[in-house]
Order: sequence, then structure tokens, then C-alpha cells
Amino acid sequence: MLTPRSIGGAIISLACLPFYALAADFTPAQRLEHAQAEQQAYLATVQQLVDVDTGTGQASGLKTVSDLLVERLKALGADVQTRSAHPSAGDNIVGTLKGTGSQSFLLMVHYDTVFLPGTAAKRPFKVAGDRAYGPGVADAKGGVAMILHALKLLQDEQFKGFGTLTVLFNPDEETGSAGSKALIAELARQHDYVFSYEPPDKDAVTVATNGINGLLLQVKGTSSHAGSAPEAGRNAAMELAHQLLQLKDLGDPAKGTTVNWTMLRAGDKRNIIPDSASAEADMRYSDVSESERVLADAQRIVRTQLIEGTEVSLRLDKGRPPLARNAGSEQLAKTAEKLYGQIDKRIEPIAMRFGTDAGYAYVPGSAKPAVLETLGVVGAGLHAEDEYIELSSIAPRLYLTVSMIRQLSATAP
Repeated sequence: MLTPRSIGGAIISLACLPFYALAADFTPAQRLEHAQAEQQAYLATVQQLVDVDTGTGQASGLKTVSDLLVERLKALGADVQTRSAHPSAGDNIVGTLKGTGSQSFLLMVHYDTVFLPGTAAKRPFKVAGDRAYGPGVADAKGGVAMILHALKLLQDEQFKGFGTLTVLFNPDEETGSAGSKALIAELARQHDYVFSYEPPDKDAVTVATNGINGLLLQVKGTSSHAGSAPEAGRNAAMELAHQLLQLKDLGDPAKGTTVNWTMLRAGDKRNIIPDSASAEADMRYSDVSESERVLADAQRIVRTQLIEGTEVSLRLDKGRPPLARNAGSEQLAKTAEKLYGQIDKRIEPIAMRFGTDAGYAYVPGSAKPAVLETLGVVGAGLHAEDEYIELSSIAPRLYLTVSMIRQLSATAP
């Protein structure tokens, strides 16, 4: 963590820079120093956010943080609008800054968490050693603060070379973004670049994420007494077991597709042959064609039944789509690698198995927008009591966002 002397030295060195250096000739080393001077303010913002419960659906806490974020964006000069996230609780917050350039950017992240009411009071924000802890500190309140303070650094540098810079904070990512996914898709299609601020667990940017689907398998049979007349029944549980064995290989390891049956239901009493049974599966995939392939294969397979007289149906429910591997994301990762190299650091482009809101922003088959995920602060222990962020990652990651926006703003449209 920075000492008061190092913070003061950084501020003094910035104050000594002439206006033209701030506006145009800021070197990578000076920009990193500027970000280091911002670290304590960044941590103060994270603490303010973490110490309010904003579990998905917790309207009061979400409203408190929403009001704070609106105020902060307005203080940065943004035109701010809120939109209801119905059927989710809370508001989508959209802030817009206009510059003098042509390239447009959407910076987005969620401000809800997975934690129950009272968690913030039980486990308030704290700094211990080289880490900071608290509910949602990484996922994704550290990302919210990353956006706010990157905008502050751009403001300090008097940089307005972008065309439009839009910020979206949404309140329902942890339960699938039901009330924000349409807005994410709408805004993404209006911008050249989308940066999403989920936390990486190492110094990395993400070029591909998984999509998430659900499969529902249902069997109808006939009930009967399990002791005196089992032959009169049609055992839905047995048919379900047969189908699950047939469907166990729906995934495709070569494509990174997984289908795991995780929830089973059958029967109400031990002495009754069950007349219904069901199972649900979690599907993860990165190839956008895999949804249709898995559904077609599954529907073909379930036509082979074990118990005559049972009825079998299968449904695929589409969830969060993937950010599939694409040239635009790969090029953004290369830009990030180059900029990180200018401060003698290395950043790794990765693909992740999680699904994120970046999937809603990605447009298959289109060059725009180019989408990059995990631009948030480095952290781990997500959704757990030991969730934390790495303090050493704060300044470099602030530097990265500022440098990416400046670099890409200089690119011809």
C-alpha cells in the first residue's frame, strides 16, 4: 500500500507537469504514477460501496448505492439516466460523457452481490496486509470503483479525445441480468468498444466466456401401489434413470461444451410407483452453434425409451450467451498486453468458464463492438467469506483502462 510520503510525492510530481503533458504527452510511467496517487481514493470508494448490502433483490441497499453512483457520475460531468430493471429490484444507471473524438466506449459492471442482508455489518470492509476484504469487494464493487476512478484520472488529465464514453451499472447480474440484458445489448450495439469489469483472479483480460443454458427433462408415467400392484404402474423414475444414462455424453470436450445433470426429482411416497419424474442440467458452452446441436441430439436420444407407456419431453432454456472467441476481442487483448508492457508488467489473455454480461454485449458475426472482459481489480474468493482484492493490482489496472481509452481514441474510425 502507498505511504503518505509516496502519495504526496506522486501528487507533487503531477502538479509539476505542464498542462500539455497532462493533456497529450503523459508517459506510461507518469500515468502509472498518477494512478498510484489515486489508490487511496479508490479504496475509500470501495469501502463506501462494500459497507452497504446490495444482494440481488435487496431494494433498499440497491437504492442507497444507486443514488451514490448517480451522484458520483454527475460529479464527473456525465449526463445520467436511470431505468427500471424490472422484474429485478433496483435501477440500471447510464452515464454519458461526450468528447471531441470519434471512438465510442461502453464501460459496464454490476453493483449487486450474492450476500444476505446483514452481511456488510457482519463483515465490513477491511484492509489486512496486501489485500482488502469484504462482501462484493471484488465481485464487483471493485469494478464499479475502477470505472469511477478511471474516469476521474481521465478528467484530471483533461483528456476528451473519445467520442462518447458511456457507463452502465446494473443491479441484477448475479441472478442472470433479467432486467438489464436487453439494455446491455442495446447500448453495446451503439459503441465501438465494450469493457466489462468483472474481477480476474490474476493479471489477465478475458477474450472469451462461456454461455449458460439449462436443460429440463420430464417423464410422465402411471402411479400404482408399489407392493400389491407394481406391474400396473409405469415407473417414471426408472425411465428418468434410463434417459440420464443415455444423455450423459451430450457435452463436447473438443469444443468446451459441458452438460451436467445436477437436480433430480421423483416420487412422493415409498410405497407408490411414481407417475412423474424430472431432471435439470447445467450446460456451459463457448461455440454459439452448440445450443442447437445439444438440443437436437437430446431430442433424438430421448425417443429411445425403456418403459412402454411413459412420455418423455426435453426442453432447452437459453440463459446468458457466450462471448465467443473473435478477432475484435483478441485485438483488444493485444493492445492491453502492449500497454502493460510499457510499465514493465505482463498481462495474460484468457478464456474463462464463467458466464458474464459480456455475452449480452457480444454480437456474433459482427466486428463491432469489440468486447473485453475482466478489466476489474484482481481478486478471488468470490461469493465466499474470504473474498478479497489485491492492493498491488489497483494502480496498474487503473492505468490500463485510462491507457486503453486514450490509445483506442487515437485510432481512425
